[in-house]
Amino acid sequence: VGSEMCIRDRMMCEWSASTMELTLTTPALLFPAISLLLLAFTNRFLTLAALMRDLYARHKAQPDPRIKGQLANLRYRILIIRNMQAFGVGSFFTCVLCMFVLFAGQLALGKWIFGGSLILLLIALGLSLREIQVSVDALNLRLSDIEELAEQSTARSAAKPPLGPVS
Repeated sequence: VGSEMCIRDRMMCEWSASTMELTLTTPALLFPAISLLLLAFTNRFLTLAALMRDLYARHKAQPDPRIKGQLANLRYRILIIRNMQAFGVGSFFTCVLCMFVLFAGQLALGKWIFGGSLILLLIALGLSLREIQVSVDALNLRLSDIEELAEQSTARSAAKPPLGPVS
């Protein structure tokens, strides 16, 4: 049945990789997905680059140790995004190479190259997940800073004497 070979004598099913069909259209299915991922990775990179420029300008105008820490976090995130892009491009490249090899009639080699393309794509997605985690951690730190400032503001408001005549 399809890519499964059922052995009725033993009442079990085995999947055989040798029966897997790999045609030129199989790697071509990854093109839109990889292209969209690369676009998303590039958008993340551009957003972080703009944020880094803004933070640098603010730090230069008024030095703040928290901004220095944020710049270090952004540097790490940009490194992750660079690696995401590199593995995404590698996946795209091996996908095209796979299609060329399949076109040349080398099915076994094409399967290995396609497998490599999938592995590179998985690595890019794993790095994307890591970058999201780092981003969420940075946002949580920012939120805790905002909460701390709000608490200080509330404490100062409560300590001030009321304005106006005292009766």
